[in-house]
Amino acid sequence: MSLFAPYLVRWSLEPDGAEIATPNSRLLPVRRSGVAAMLKIATEEEERLGADLLAWWAGDGAARVLARDGAALLLERAGGTRDLGAMARSGADAEAAEILCAVIARLHTPRAVAPPASCVPLERWFAALWPAAAREGGLLAAGARRTRALLDAPRDVVPLHGDVHHDNVLDFGARGWLAIDPKGLIGERGFDYANLFRNPDDSVALAPGRLSRLADVVAQAASLDRERLLTWVLALACVSAAWLGEEGKTSPSDLAVAELALAELDKQ
Repeated sequence: MSLFAPYLVRWSLEPDGAEIATPNSRLLPVRRSGVAAMLKIATEEEERLGADLLAWWAGDGAARVLARDGAALLLERAGGTRDLGAMARSGADAEAAEILCAVIARLHTPRAVAPPASCVPLERWFAALWPAAAREGGLLAAGARRTRALLDAPRDVVPLHGDVHHDNVLDFGARGWLAIDPKGLIGERGFDYANLFRNPDDSVALAPGRLSRLADVVAQAASLDRERLLTWVLALACVSAAWLGEEGKTSPSDLAVAELALAELDKQ
């Protein structure tokens, strides 16, 4: 609690639940003047960059930033009971995907103010893929070649959330579905839809025929070229595997999604 103490005083907050620890941040449910909020303190630079973009969205498609001081954020707290992951697991996968697509579209809507200069270009985001592909060959090399083609000729460049999935879009009650925890990237808009295919869990993501069905749903809902969308799915799965490889770990689920995406692309 000592980490949160200065901000509890500064922003006149009352603790309203147990502390939550994630790999990149610490969170504490709080109330300010009786209103539910979430106090978040970033422990990694990636989270701080994402906060720049969250503030820029100003509550349009994303949680509102109520106060900010360095690594600390005070955010509006989701209060609804609906859950996109549960929806996808219970047979409403396409409906959940359409909701996610609608939120992404809101996030990508042009704003009058320029996006934060801190947004990370996709070229930098994919830096780990090239050495991994050269070292491993095979699937990663095939993915790297196709990824290179995407990055060399980007379309519809916008600020990107960078980590849209079923647990990062929450039910905010009367405010509807809103995104949390952006990475703060910039690049082709199709990238932001790729993570839907690796979520909400392996049982859904790797179900027979799911990737192909979801490609149809997302391509139509987001007005995306299906082949290019699938290539972003392949690209993200491959770079995710490369990141884990840097830690000496393997990622069977990422590689499985990459294989499925490549097989689907070969049918095009």
